Amino acid sequence: MEENIRKKGWQQFIQLIQQTKPSRWLLSIALLLSVSTTVVGLFVPLFTKNLINDFSLSSLSKGRIILLVSAMLIQALASGLSIYLLNHIGQSVVAGIRDRLWRKLLVLPVSYYDENQTGETVSRMTNDTAVVKGLITDHLANFLTGMISIVGSIIVLLILDWKMTLLMFIAIPLSSAILIPLGRKMHKVSKGMQDETAKFTSVIQQVLSEVRLVKASNAEKMEYTNGKRGISQLFQYGLKEAKIQAMIAPLIGLVIMLLLVVILGYGGMRVSSGALTAGDLVAFIMYLFQIVMPMGQLTTFFTQFQKATGATERIISIIEAKEENNGTYQQVQNMNQKITVNDLVFAYKSGEDVLKNISFTIEPGRVTAIVGPSGSGKTTLFALLERYYEPQQGTLLLGSEPIHSFSLQSWRSQIGYVSQESPIVSGTIRDNICYGMEKEVSDVDLYRVAKMAYADQFISELPKGFDTEVGERGVKLSGGQRQRIAIARAFLRDPKILMLDEATSSLDSKSELVVQQALQNLMQGRTTLVIAHRLSTVIDADQILFFEKGKITGSGTHEQLVQSHSLYREFATQQLRMKETV
Repeated sequence: MEENIRKKGWQQFIQLIQQTKPSRWLLSIALLLSVSTTVVGLFVPLFTKNLINDFSLSSLSKGRIILLVSAMLIQALASGLSIYLLNHIGQSVVAGIRDRLWRKLLVLPVSYYDENQTGETVSRMTNDTAVVKGLITDHLANFLTGMISIVGSIIVLLILDWKMTLLMFIAIPLSSAILIPLGRKMHKVSKGMQDETAKFTSVIQQVLSEVRLVKASNAEKMEYTNGKRGISQLFQYGLKEAKIQAMIAPLIGLVIMLLLVVILGYGGMRVSSGALTAGDLVAFIMYLFQIVMPMGQLTTFFTQFQKATGATERIISIIEAKEENNGTYQQVQNMNQKITVNDLVFAYKSGEDVLKNISFTIEPGRVTAIVGPSGSGKTTLFALLERYYEPQQGTLLLGSEPIHSFSLQSWRSQIGYVSQESPIVSGTIRDNICYGMEKEVSDVDLYRVAKMAYADQFISELPKGFDTEVGERGVKLSGGQRQRIAIARAFLRDPKILMLDEATSSLDSKSELVVQQALQNLMQGRTTLVIAHRLSTVIDADQILFFEKGKITGSGTHEQLVQSHSLYREFATQQLRMKETV
């Protein structure tokens, strides 16, 4: 079973590297240079052997010395160039993997991010890809050249003295007995380390992105404890890795030392008996080191390979994750059609139904308001219309066509969405208004949409105007300013469908009035859906749908619902009383 897992891990690693299409000729040159330096190194002990056996001042000719020095210099240069080329390949491979991951992360459905913490995903993108890169740049060449060095040295040693060479093989079963079980433990520990690193990254990202909430809630001590727990877990895994490495190096060193003592003892006996020359023994010991040193490198390679296979599994799990249903290449041609919702049923993963067999029609160019208690499924309906999720049952139609038959880009380009807290990205006001626009936006168009959104006045008062930095998630702007920028962004997109999700509920009365005026401008001539707690904002809607526990329990105009729907009437009465009191 474990053998199959290791085989699969190796295959996945190779496939992942191949999919990045690294330069074959660069890889060939790098490996050829590495192999060349190793092969040249195999001749050094033979040269030393002859030098010792035939040692005299007359044997040290100028030509011999120049040849030896030249060979060493060429070997050093080839080795340096090989290292650079392998690093170049490793960097290109990791860039290719990260490119694939980034492309994939942008087309994964919202449900993926519901189930996976952002910090863990970031860790896959950074830490796991770095592990894969390290194996290629730091250990792959050592593995290949090490194998050549070992095989070449053994062949030469068999020619020099096959009896001593066979004696040397006693180290193989001893080394295997040490490396195989410790390698399995290292695989488990490295996977645990990578998982814990991902969790720790997630904690850090969450805390730092919500640092104002942390400080406002006096939660520094609690979050320090959470972070300290992650640090302690990483420390424990680090100690486990250190213990394994501390066992591998001394035990392999002990085997090598015993082997060296045996070889020296037995070799000394053969030299004294005349069966072996002093030069042969020196060459034998030099070849022994050309076997021993690569053995250490091979040990490190297999340790790092265990880490890389764990990282590869996680990277591939993202690459193979199911993408958003992009529909077909069909483009939306006519948005001036009714939108029909038929028997829609939706539940989040492993949860009860949030929407239960709802059906209604949205007439083009009209305003449809959706009201009801919190948790009744209003925002979920918007998410389905945006195609963030797919319903378990039922259909959403534009005219007679299912909305999932249109490409995502085409469908979403028709929708303008303004939420209760419209998202703002780090950058300038210009960046935020133009966010997602493929074509360059002129200053004239930028000013036009800002004016329509009543954002031009506060923008003009800022020192850098449209080029003012808004800070992470727009912290340098007020709630009303952020909403007006979101409305300007929607104006610039010129959507045919407008979705407003309690767009004024978190604002003060002065900001609400300005934003409401901007929204009225935006709603003109567009099919509009409005989620609202304040009924005063939707009294004039062409159609009001009342949601309760995932069902539509009433529909009609305000006057009709006041007459026919008791809970709506209660809502209306309470809010009117509150308004009169104010």
